[in-house]
Amino acid sequence: MIRKPAVAGAFYPADPQTLSEMVTGMVDELATKTEVVGFVSPHAGYVYSGQVAGAVISRVSLGDTCIMLGPNHTGLGKPFSLWSGDDWETPMGQVAIDETLRQELLSNSAYLAGDTDAHRHEHSLEVQLPFLQHFKPGIKIVPIILGSSTPDDYQSLGEELANVISASERHTTILVSSDMTHYESQSSAEHKDKLAIEAVLALNGEALVNRIAEFNITMCGYAPTLVLIAAAKKLGATTGELIRYQTSGDTSGNYQSVVGYAGIIIRRTT
Repeated sequence: MIRKPAVAGAFYPADPQTLSEMVTGMVDELATKTEVVGFVSPHAGYVYSGQVAGAVISRVSLGDTCIMLGPNHTGLGKPFSLWSGDDWETPMGQVAIDETLRQELLSNSAYLAGDTDAHRHEHSLEVQLPFLQHFKPGIKIVPIILGSSTPDDYQSLGEELANVISASERHTTILVSSDMTHYESQSSAEHKDKLAIEAVLALNGEALVNRIAEFNITMCGYAPTLVLIAAAKKLGATTGELIRYQTSGDTSGNYQSVVGYAGIIIRRTT
């Protein structure tokens, strides 16, 4: 089963040429590429978050395969849902599934289960694909959608991913899809997001969990981010870097109710 676009024409243009031109206008072709273990990119409509997504992916030296981790906005499917269908399609063409890596993850994880329901209408991973296609047309993907569970489970899943990546000969990049604070004032969103971003940059999953709870930070992709932090640390990552932060208010002009967007890379110290 080909995964057809669910939000083309809504979150991003459905016309291939228009989409390609829009993505081209949001990336920096001259940016210095960085070897990363993974990165965090937002997933709102391109008019709001596309500049941040474009900025962060412009800095990433993408691997041959991208493990994509996103939150579950629909409530459908299994809690640790690894896409079990065929290729994904966008207006820019099809993106192949890395079948070998998918099977290795299924065989070596106590959490992941094959599923399509969690993915079929979920936008968080779909909106990342045109950016991947722009910079690496032949890239393969392994899409994973995460539902509600415990921090310990996310930690364990991250370690499982790291083990599989370490044992593989592929150059693999982990992409986390997440927006930050939702529907608060600009000042409130900036304050709360700064606290969350500081924890991510320090690769401190415990601090991220505690700050989300203490300050009620509505970061929708906190679970995928916890998985990335755990995997990245096991894979030798030591530092994070904030590439760009802005809010929907910077586009709309409405600073009374905004959504925050952060682009972050996680890498080893060279």
